[in-house]
Amino acid sequence: MKPFLAAIPFIVGIFMNAQENYIQINGSTNINTFKCTNTTFRTPGGNFMISEKNLPNIALKVDDFDCHNKIMTSDFQKTLLAEDHPYLHIKFISLDRNKAVYNAQIEVKMINRSKIYNITLCLENGKLTGRKSVKFSDFDISPPKRMGGMIVVKDDLNLVFALAANTQ
Repeated sequence: MKPFLAAIPFIVGIFMNAQENYIQINGSTNINTFKCTNTTFRTPGGNFMISEKNLPNIALKVDDFDCHNKIMTSDFQKTLLAEDHPYLHIKFISLDRNKAVYNAQIEVKMINRSKIYNITLCLENGKLTGRKSVKFSDFDISPPKRMGGMIVVKDDLNLVFALAANTQ
């Protein structure tokens, strides 16, 4: 019994490390909401080293997003044309620091279409977190429909992310 109890902090540490970086895309339909999350991307040192001269460029495999529903995940991947465009990219263009608040300019690229956004980020407990409202239509993507148009995905999405980060 004692070896098992001794392993609990190790197991919890592994789980917490696995959850440090994530990108989440939240959206809704005319009847429900959805959340598609990618937690599989890593940086070699464990944390993103962020400074004005060293900004992250994140490539997310579309097939690694999980919408917690097999049909929804499949629809999400089809909507983003995962077979032809397997990656969604988030590139930091600039980052200005004001204490624990950062103002960033990011480029989001889906299906070979890019859009630049300004976003405010916060640094808390070694994580750089932020959120930004985006739209399918920003990338010339038509929101999907199901059941002959009875279920319609709304154009508005909320991009949320957390990056384990060391800032300078």
